[in-house]
Amino acid sequence: MTELTFEEAQRELEGIVDRLERGDAGVDDLTALWARGEELYRVCAAKLEAVQGKIEELRSLEERAP
Repeated sequence: MTELTFEEAQRELEGIVDRLERGDAGVDDLTALWARGEELYRVCAAKLEAVQGKIEELRSLEERAP
């Protein structure tokens, strides 16, 4: 399986949230949807954290530049 982009993970997560909010998921699907949502949340959070780290690194380099 290929790694999801942030945007793909976010879109899928939004779809899961919408489905859970509408209440159209069966009882059997709730646990699976919740687990997938948690997984997608972790993907999004990790990608955002990585970008934040790169931005901070770039800022640090810029501050040290003459």
